[in-house]
Formats: sequence, C-alpha cells, structure tokens
Amino acid sequence: MKRRNLFAGAAGIAAAGLAPAFAAPGRPSTFVLVHGAWHGGWCWSRVVSRLRAAGHTVFAPTLTGLGERRHLISPQINLDTHIDDIVNLLDFEELEKVVLVGHSYAGIVISGVADRAAPRLRQLVYLDSLLLESGKSLFSDFPPAVVEQRLKAIRDTGGGVGAAAALPPSAFGVKDPTDAAWVARHLTPQPVGTYLQPLLLKAPLGNGLPKAYIECTGDPIATLEPTKARVRADAGWQRRTLATGHDAMVTAPGPLADLLIELAA
Repeated sequence: MKRRNLFAGAAGIAAAGLAPAFAAPGRPSTFVLVHGAWHGGWCWSRVVSRLRAAGHTVFAPTLTGLGERRHLISPQINLDTHIDDIVNLLDFEELEKVVLVGHSYAGIVISGVADRAAPRLRQLVYLDSLLLESGKSLFSDFPPAVVEQRLKAIRDTGGGVGAAAALPPSAFGVKDPTDAAWVARHLTPQPVGTYLQPLLLKAPLGNGLPKAYIECTGDPIATLEPTKARVRADAGWQRRTLATGHDAMVTAPGPLADLLIELAA
C-alpha cells in the first residue's frame, strides 16, 4: 500500500508539471542552452534543473551585455561577440558532442558557432528561432515597420550604449502574472550591433550537423514565419511542435526538457 501511494503521488506531481524529465536510455548528453534577445541564462533555470535531474550536463551561459552581464553593454557588442561567447565556452570547458540549443535570436548565434566549432558539437536544436542566410543581418528580412519600431526603441533607450529596450513579457507568450513579473524583472536591453551585423558562414547552414527545429504554436510571432516556412519545406530538418508561447522555457519547461532529451537520444 505504501509503495502504491508513492507511485500515485509521483504521478500527481508529474501531472502538475512539477516532476523533472527522466533520461531516455543511453548515455547522458551535454546541453548548451543559448537564450534569445533581451534574455539571459536565467530564463533556462526551469529547464536546467529538469535536465540535470535526468543526469545530463547543462550549461546556460549569458551573452555579453545581457542579464547579469548587462554592465558590459556597449556599442561594440555585435553578433560576432555572442558567437565568440559560445565558442569560448566550448573551448574553455573542453566540451565535446554538445547538443547546442538556440532560442529565438540565438538561432543566428548557434548557426555561427556551428560554422566555427562543429567538431565540438553533436546536434543543433533551434527553439522557435530565426535562421539567416549567410551575408544577411537580423534586420535584413524584417518588415520595414518592424525595423523602424526597433530603431525607435534604440533611440529611445538613450545613454549612448546602442541598445533596444526589451519588449513586454506578453510579446513572448508569457501570460501567467507571476511568470510575467519574473520575466519583466530580468529582461535587459539588446545591443544594436547584434541586429546590424551580417552572419557570415563558410559552410552551408549547420555545417553538416543534424538539425532540429522546435516550433512553438501558441501565439506565433509573425517575424518567425519565413523561417518556419523554410524549415517545413526542407526534408533535412527534424521538426517538433510545442503548444505554448515563444518563451517555452518559461511557460512549458517540463515538455521542453522532455523534447530536448528525446531529440538528443
């Protein structure tokens, strides 16, 4: 009876979305989780705890000028800065066979990392993220009205740091009031150089590594639709969906962790 009650309690916790993900059979994986614009490594905390509980090694770095590294923000920060952040992490931690995950803007970052450090990687996972062709910047494919909105936000930020003020949590699909308050407290301005510098690749996108795309289907973001259409039309991608908003690591950390484990296996 006692054992039955234990299992029943565990099932109740899992149904509430509180239980950690459990590892699929096989060796544990090494994950590097890269956050999107305005965010920081903090946004992955709920996913990190679940992956580590399942026996995996996890890094969730914060890119230069954002999150707890906001004191480093400057007009000199650009896309290369953020690519170097992750390449240096891989090198100095001597990581191998990494499952590299990029959310939103960080899809561009992990594409650059794969171009420079493919031998350290095993797989790329793009989480509701952007893809760029070599030679294009983040602004290249944005509608002119969106570009002007972002540039206005940069002008309004002021301070000479060259940064765009963060969008509200609702723009990322975060609707729960407690979650939204947590996210709002941690969002920081995004360096404008990351919008303006083109991604330059020597190899085709992904550099020969397996690629997966996770599409968040709740409140889809219009600027991501060209990327998603490109992925749907290419049989070379593994595709998965999550019925949640853009910030899946906040709104659906359990299902996201389970999906990452599934893809890594």
